[in-house]
Amino acid sequence: MNGLFAWFGRSRLRIAAAKVLFAAVLIALVVFEGVALARQPTYPHALVAFSGVFVCLCAVPWTGVPLLFRAWPAAAVSWAVTLTLFAGDHPLKVWGLAEAIALLILLSGVLQRAPTRMAAVLGPLLGLAAMAAPVRDEHPGRYTTLFAVLTVVVAAYSLLLRDQSVQRTRDLQAVRSAERIELARELHDLVAHHVTGIVVQAGAARFTAVSAAQAAETFERIEKAGEEALGAMRRLVKVLREGAPETAPVAGLAELRDLTERFSRTGPPAILYVEPGLDEDLPADLAAVAHRVVRESLTNIRKHAADATAVRIGVRTVPAGLEVRIADDGTKPAPLNEQARGGGFGLAGLTERVTALGGELSAGPSAEGGWEVRAVVPYDGGRSNSPA
Repeated sequence: MNGLFAWFGRSRLRIAAAKVLFAAVLIALVVFEGVALARQPTYPHALVAFSGVFVCLCAVPWTGVPLLFRAWPAAAVSWAVTLTLFAGDHPLKVWGLAEAIALLILLSGVLQRAPTRMAAVLGPLLGLAAMAAPVRDEHPGRYTTLFAVLTVVVAAYSLLLRDQSVQRTRDLQAVRSAERIELARELHDLVAHHVTGIVVQAGAARFTAVSAAQAAETFERIEKAGEEALGAMRRLVKVLREGAPETAPVAGLAELRDLTERFSRTGPPAILYVEPGLDEDLPADLAAVAHRVVRESLTNIRKHAADATAVRIGVRTVPAGLEVRIADDGTKPAPLNEQARGGGFGLAGLTERVTALGGELSAGPSAEGGWEVRAVVPYDGGRSNSPA
């Protein structure tokens, strides 16, 4: 079933075709009831047919028409027809199977995605309308019980999905909060590192007899350290710092080489390319981001690409800034249980990190096959066209 949904979702034309097919199936049920059961159509039959077609069309997720704009009219029309039939003549052997199904579909969507107060009002209206549809028949029989049970099951399952969605949103917020805390700690380490270096160099120049050339070189180093510290502060200043700072050094490109070598010892061979000159010129905060992106990507390769035979890692400058790219040729996940596989928040944390620096992160199938993670963050260093 997931494969069928994925096939329909690959193009807008297929999505439109799926919607039309869905509407046609529901309306076909309405027509079947009208032809097979109502052999001599009457005014009540016409009302049921109109209500069925209208509600079925409302159940289709048309582009540009919000869910609530479809659910409210559907509930209003269904209840209006039901109350009219209750007050007058009941149709014989016709009560609206397709309409009841469409109402349950709208009920599920409202309970999952509508605001809480709106769902608390509109949800019961849709559910009771679905339960009342069989009562339109002169002899509803067991169908009333059937749709009452279906309504309860659909409502319970939809509320469960809503609760899971809310919990996942909370988990994502927790991941983003933790990422901001880590960014703030890195800001502390970076600023402390650069300021300490500036103080040491300035003190050495003050108490040591140096020539004009040596003084100029010292001032140049101080200027560069100050610029890097200010750059890091500008990129991370919006992060609210919480907790005690960590004194461990921030991982950079040197640690990235060690990380790649350790991965290659126990996994597929990983080839690392670092553009010449980046080791000396790349600011420490951007080097830490590159290390974090590669580390998370290699962890995901172990989990989700167990059959990978090669991994390519590239760190280089592009017109948009610094690019970090990790690609593999794997297609089969490792046989891990759900707890070991994790909740899928690693990429959410990386996205938060890269976005906080004004960059972008993308992850998905690569053109050569396998999976690719690509992060680009603003960087004003040298430009190079070397291949990754």
